[in-house]
Amino acid sequence: MLGAIWFTAIVRKLVTGSVPGLVTISLIVLTVQTLAAIITGNLWIFLLHFPLANLGLCLLFTRTARTHSPIAARLAAEVIGLRTPPVHRQRMHSFFQHVTLLWGGVFLVLAVVLGVLLATVPVTTYIPVWAVTTITLIGLGIGVSTLRLRSVTRSLGIGFRFA
Repeated sequence: MLGAIWFTAIVRKLVTGSVPGLVTISLIVLTVQTLAAIITGNLWIFLLHFPLANLGLCLLFTRTARTHSPIAARLAAEVIGLRTPPVHRQRMHSFFQHVTLLWGGVFLVLAVVLGVLLATVPVTTYIPVWAVTTITLIGLGIGVSTLRLRSVTRSLGIGFRFA
């Protein structure tokens, strides 16, 4: 996983000249956790950060959901360059508030499930269940977010232009 994050950051830097904040944060956290696990020889230290990180993301997303700048809107602008036309900004703001809450919920479910699993099952069971659970919940979140975005943009008559 650490290699995948480093690869993503390097490719993004080479292709676009910048690395999104979320990728940078992931890179730092995973690097520190990996080093801590290697130095201590304790895999549990590395695995503990997954439920804790998801809880932190849940708090971050839910804290910003009702503000003038929901984190989902900032990430959409930073990661994929999604910009909202001024005439549709209010309706899209509502979309971003709702999708930010959705992701807060996804991260809360992940934190709880992964925390319970880490406390109750052996590491050999935890790792594959962690992978399937994370991929499934993130995939569902992406699917719901995409369908909702498509619905909102269609109702507003907004098209996408790739530049």
